[in-house]
Amino acid sequence: MLRSLWYSSRVRGWAVQIALLGGLLALLWWIAGNTLQNLAERGIRTGFDYLWRPARFPISESVVSYTPADDFFWAYVVGVTNTLWLSAITIVAATLLGLFVGLSRRSDNPLLSGLARIYVTVMRNVPLIVQLLFWYGIATSSFPAPREALNPLPGVFLSLRGVYAPGLIVAPGGGLLLGLGVLVVLLAIAVVLRWPRPPLGRPGWAAICAGGAVLTLWGMSRALGHPLALSFPEMAGLNFRGGTQLSPEFAAIIFGLTLYTAAFVGEIIRGGIEAVGKGQWEGGRALGLTERQIMFRVILPQALRVIVPPMTSQYLSTVKNTTLAVAVGYPELGLVVNTVINQTGQAIESILVMLGVFLTISLSVSLFMNWYNARVALVTR
Repeated sequence: MLRSLWYSSRVRGWAVQIALLGGLLALLWWIAGNTLQNLAERGIRTGFDYLWRPARFPISESVVSYTPADDFFWAYVVGVTNTLWLSAITIVAATLLGLFVGLSRRSDNPLLSGLARIYVTVMRNVPLIVQLLFWYGIATSSFPAPREALNPLPGVFLSLRGVYAPGLIVAPGGGLLLGLGVLVVLLAIAVVLRWPRPPLGRPGWAAICAGGAVLTLWGMSRALGHPLALSFPEMAGLNFRGGTQLSPEFAAIIFGLTLYTAAFVGEIIRGGIEAVGKGQWEGGRALGLTERQIMFRVILPQALRVIVPPMTSQYLSTVKNTTLAVAVGYPELGLVVNTVINQTGQAIESILVMLGVFLTISLSVSLFMNWYNARVALVTR
């Protein structure tokens, strides 16, 4: 039996892999032990007990509430939520803008395709950190004071102190109502996607569902005493009050990172569209479909099989690029970790936390995109 196991290529392969894994674990164990011993000899504290001590440093802006009296663990949570918020907004905005850029690159209009080509060339060949510093300089020096703020849209104001826009006020009881509204919208989206041929088309039914959800939320909010309400910015003294304020740092990182990422997304989408055979276009025209119908009902669904894999890598790069927000002072996880290291000296632990967080986020994005890729992949048997 031992002779047969020895001559089994599968058993030998497993044995070699187990030996390599054991050697790697032993090496890591030796490095960790040696590091802890050297730190102890130099009187440097180690461990994660510092997480529960008061942080005693401010964070300029955060998605969740934070005060300097909170502990270091909650400071990390604030950094993680800021990073996730920044990543989510950038990915959604860059995908929509990248779709427009990719379609513009294939346009028959020479002006539109030329402008899209110039945009892609410039954005892809200028370092991201240079672009962030450029937009931050514009946000902090080119806009007027609050009293002379630009008003491009009703309720939206641009000034040196940031962007002011209408904000949602969630009173007690409003959180449950808001969650119910989000659930209704998600169910409506699922129904629209599952419906083979809605009478008004999927965009029409999506608009109807969105409008119905908004009206339902408004009616329930009014019946419950307005736990959900909109707040609009108004000039009071030397600055605006009410609404939502986006700091110049946040505006610069969102604008710069979105424009940079959209250039790569646009090229990915253009490449996916061009990978679909010309016969699909000819077949669509033979059926009497318009160019728009052919693009969105025939070409793009097939192009997704080519688009999704490189788009996954681009989304992962976008998440990791959020660490460059430290250049403009936005308190994402990297800036919070640097501050914690300066406050506590726990450099190894802080870096391990940062590595673990970004590894978790990247694996989550990768798993979701791989699941979606399996759904749209061409099945062959």
